[in-house]
Amino acid sequence: MAVAVRASPLVFLPSSPFAAFRNLKKQCNTIINLNIGLHCSHSKSRSITISSIKCSASTSAIISKEEEPLPLEVNEIKTMCKTWVWRGYNIYCLSYQARNNNTSRPSLLLVHGLGASVAHWRRNIATLAQNYTVYAIDLLGFGASDKPEGFAYNMETWAQLILNFVNDIIERPTVLAGNSVGSLACVIAAADPSQTSIQGLVLLNCAGGMNNKAIVDDWRIKLLFPLLWLVDFLLYQRSIASGIFNRVKQRENLKNILLSVYGNKESVDEDLVDIIRTPADAEGALDAFVSIVTGPPGPNPEQLFPNITLHILVLWGDQDPFTSIDGPVGKYFSSLPSQKPNVSLFLLEGVGHCPHDDRPDLVHEKLLPWLNQLPVLQQLKFEKHDKVYFTDLPRASCKLSK
Repeated sequence: MAVAVRASPLVFLPSSPFAAFRNLKKQCNTIINLNIGLHCSHSKSRSITISSIKCSASTSAIISKEEEPLPLEVNEIKTMCKTWVWRGYNIYCLSYQARNNNTSRPSLLLVHGLGASVAHWRRNIATLAQNYTVYAIDLLGFGASDKPEGFAYNMETWAQLILNFVNDIIERPTVLAGNSVGSLACVIAAADPSQTSIQGLVLLNCAGGMNNKAIVDDWRIKLLFPLLWLVDFLLYQRSIASGIFNRVKQRENLKNILLSVYGNKESVDEDLVDIIRTPADAEGALDAFVSIVTGPPGPNPEQLFPNITLHILVLWGDQDPFTSIDGPVGKYFSSLPSQKPNVSLFLLEGVGHCPHDDRPDLVHEKLLPWLNQLPVLQQLKFEKHDKVYFTDLPRASCKLSK
């Protein structure tokens, strides 16, 4: 049954049996490490170096390797998620309360890429939540969110979903962080002239469009255009589309694809395969796949960036086989720092298309200092929108609307 609530942030505290176990395990490891260090000091003097990230002199967020929390378990993420009803569709989302509850910092909204979901941020959420309240969503058509039959997916719809989530649920200044098509959806949302709540963008290997039809300036894509149109034609044939989709999502095939996309092969574990594969078995997943591959590519970054003056951090894995740094999209982003002072770009060596899950340590090394240097939040006013509805809210607190 749907429950009507005010458009206020509903936050899950990071307390669960999983979290308790992880904290206990970390404490035990700390004790063991200290014992080893003390034992060794009797025979040989040792110096212990703690690697940390220092962001500024007075208000820096310092997270040492010993303090950095362990990645969240997939099952733990599931227990923390809730459902938001947007335009009649169920949208799966997560909220993770900042540990220090610093209201001068913006909230973070994480937006996954093609075929992924909230759980793809498993290696980032707990680390970011040391100092920021973190939200993540499954875009319509992905993860555990609805996959409506016959829906025509497009980038603008996802961007509007993001804007509505920020305005209706988060209700405070927010930094959007996205990967692949999730990045592009964030860019489209930030370029909306009516939005006032987005404070910054973090783009991880941003896509040039919803599909390859957006990249018209690359001679390699031009040569493939006849093939792309043939693929579209074949995908419109239900039996052919089903055969292709079922073959791609076979466990071994999917793992091989992920291995080709990731630079750090150790990050391609069984949990990652499940994160991508499980939603692909859901009803409507095939329709979503066909619509996204054959649909309009949407606006490209080059059209959008002239309208954006926000602080922007671009992180790019140099081993990305999809949007390579020497391709038209990569070259465009590489040129931005010299043209726009609000853009910072870092190339991550040995990293593939999904830097946040591939090498989260390298991402956090650049992301945390950048977040910390953002302007301190002032009192901002947000317009109230229509009431929203929630279902299945374990441990969530809410106020009933009158």
